[in-house]
Amino acid sequence: YLVSVGVFAFLSLLCRSDGGKLLVVPMDGSHWLSMRSVLEALGRREHKIVVVAPEVNLNVKPSGHYTLKTYPVPLTREELGASVHSFANDLFERRPFLQRITKLYEKAQVISDLYFSSCSNLLHNKDMMQYLEGSKFDAVLTDPVVPCGQIMALHLSIPSIFFLRGLPCSFDLQAAQCPDPPSYVPRTLTGNSDHMTFMQRVENLLLKSSEFFLCNFAYLPFEHLASDFLHRPVTMKELLSHGSIWLKRMDFVFEYPMPVMPNIIFIGGVNCGQRKPLSQ
Repeated sequence: YLVSVGVFAFLSLLCRSDGGKLLVVPMDGSHWLSMRSVLEALGRREHKIVVVAPEVNLNVKPSGHYTLKTYPVPLTREELGASVHSFANDLFERRPFLQRITKLYEKAQVISDLYFSSCSNLLHNKDMMQYLEGSKFDAVLTDPVVPCGQIMALHLSIPSIFFLRGLPCSFDLQAAQCPDPPSYVPRTLTGNSDHMTFMQRVENLLLKSSEFFLCNFAYLPFEHLASDFLHRPVTMKELLSHGSIWLKRMDFVFEYPMPVMPNIIFIGGVNCGQRKPLSQ
């Protein structure tokens, strides 16, 4: 039901009788695999979909449900695969909390540099930009973990739909203006629940305080890139605050209850295989 509500809200931005025209700037890896199933459903409803991705990627392939446009990047598939797999291994490896944060920050910086380079190559590709500017899209669908799609949405002056699991340092909650008190909302990677002991709350507050330095530093190159491309100063929070709809691949069953804004719609399970209902 929640997935249906999310897709309905998404389709409301593409409500022309002859089908809407959607620009998709995806995130690679498992992020893309969930998004692809939505694009296939939209394609069957006769919406025109253009997916823009770097020539070197792991999972984004052509399909009969959308048009794939690629652009060159100074990277090999082997380099990309090694960096992504190394980051994924560290993400799930059991370590003491501080070691885990330090290691992930180092690997996240490498991944951030790769995606920054890819985004910069897209925005400065004159032929691709000329094509996108002349295509008259109705909306942009993107995963804002890499804000390249949102930069495109502001440049083209069209609405943006975010399709995501979550963002580092609760950038999603900040941009959508959701209440996010560290005494009650556990920070990412702590493993805490919404019922925390006093020491867990202290740990939560300390991590919240460190986010400004860790995430702002990691996303600073994107802020400079966006400011240069849009010809005005812009922050990560301001970039994301323009999102029209947030489709979040999560559910209270696996997370914890939290206050959200009306344009945040939970679509947990969209990436799960369809199975027959259990017998009575």
